[in-house]
Amino acid sequence: MTNEPMESGGPAGVEAGGDPAAELETLRAEVEQLRAEGLRERADLENQRKRLARDMENARRFANERLLAELLPLFDSMEAGLAAAAQNDPLREGLELTLRQLHRIAESNGLTEVAPAPGDSFDPERHQAMSMVDVQGIPPGAVAQVFQKGYVLNERLLRPALVVIAKHD
Repeated sequence: MTNEPMESGGPAGVEAGGDPAAELETLRAEVEQLRAEGLRERADLENQRKRLARDMENARRFANERLLAELLPLFDSMEAGLAAAAQNDPLREGLELTLRQLHRIAESNGLTEVAPAPGDSFDPERHQAMSMVDVQGIPPGAVAQVFQKGYVLNERLLRPALVVIAKHD
């Protein structure tokens, strides 16, 4: 140990021999500041943890988005093939079974169809209007015809349904 005199009597530059009440107040202010910083840092860490958990959940929910999006033309082609196939065609049953299995797999991965029926109200969040036509029996502004089904993946629109809208007479 050295016998050099101490320049500071305590933490944060509190002078030795000063007013004890002032020193106590200074130390209390420092403790309060450190407590506030600790709370802020803890809140920041908690926010980061929540954000990371949310990001991981979204990554999990939408990990197969690209694959499912690439399958949509396959659904369209198979449905067009079924529409064109004769009722007594022996391959029709196999095609229907395959399409049902594909839809079941896609649904188990969060994919759902957006397939409005004629007369359903137009939903700009899920439908894309291609044109408008005069149609009897369908209210103006409602879906008159569906060109192509749309799809939603876990509440996120993957592809809007392409529709024709009934217009006013």
